[in-house]
Amino acid sequence: MDTLHNWLAIASVGLGGQRYLQLSEHMSLAELVALPASTLQQIGFTQRQAQLLCYEASSWVDQALQWQAEAPDHHIIPFDHQLYPPLLKETRQPPLVLFVKGAAELLCQPQMAMVGSRSPSPTGRKVARQLAAELTQTGILVTSGMARGIDSECHQGALQAGGKTLAVLGHGLRQVYPSSNKRLAADIVQAGALVSEYFPNIRARAEFFPQRNRIVVGLSIGTVVVEAALKSGSLISAQLAVDYNREVFAVAGAFYNPQAAGCHYLIQQGAKLVTSVADILEERALFVDNGLLNQSEKNITLDLCSKQLLDNLDEQPIPADLLAERVGITVTDVSIALLELELAGKVAAVPGGYIIVRST
Repeated sequence: MDTLHNWLAIASVGLGGQRYLQLSEHMSLAELVALPASTLQQIGFTQRQAQLLCYEASSWVDQALQWQAEAPDHHIIPFDHQLYPPLLKETRQPPLVLFVKGAAELLCQPQMAMVGSRSPSPTGRKVARQLAAELTQTGILVTSGMARGIDSECHQGALQAGGKTLAVLGHGLRQVYPSSNKRLAADIVQAGALVSEYFPNIRARAEFFPQRNRIVVGLSIGTVVVEAALKSGSLISAQLAVDYNREVFAVAGAFYNPQAAGCHYLIQQGAKLVTSVADILEERALFVDNGLLNQSEKNITLDLCSKQLLDNLDEQPIPADLLAERVGITVTDVSIALLELELAGKVAAVPGGYIIVRST
């Protein structure tokens, strides 16, 4: 049995990455898979896991390999594969195998998770789509769970901006859930990837979706919560991000909107308030450390935008969107350039927009 067969066999019984790493200190993968059921139980496998590995795993392996052979964009990424995302390995429960439909190489690109309510307000939908589009335009890969509501809006925003996006699913990749997202799933495959820890034929179950969230967050350098109630899966995702030592961002909403209460709570607990994409990009160290912002890119941005922006600024505040309209540059690029100019002491953010800072 080759190495991929062994990975699939051990993954089929639900063994987690951290437990495997502990066992790998004492035996190889091939040795582990070859152990009899009695020995497997002695080293911590449940009776059911031991029986599955010894007598039923081969059918799961065959199912997975058949799915992989069906199309060139069907990929199986085991724990030791070069495309297995390093950030995900750092989490407490990394899956031993990832199934990917689409561009598997995106798994290792810096990503920002975006999560929120399945029943968002119209404003929440608009904000999610716009933020996702603007993040995409800055070179950040948007990752979400393809659920109804905010998740779907984030994927749509990234795609409409001409970018790529990852959707982590709570079921196998032969299914699309919700079924209303079949077109969206097809679009994501063409410009990104669908990802799952579940074997291809596994159907969606309610308990799989919270488990899916740990992968959405684990793949990402930070998590943006757009709208969320106080008791919601989005707050679980935010807590996972904290546990993984990742940045948490939250978008505030109307105080009477119950779908904004979770975001307000997160901000009270220390999440970064997001009023525009610039608030996310301000976390400079987050992006420099992950290769999303380097000195040459910053210089290019300033060279292209700074002179035009400075020529259009004076002592009267001008909002970023009006500046973008005046100079013919996207709001995203203007926001990035203004941030750089502000850090350089050349402009200042004041109520109503930005003003120029005259040297004395």
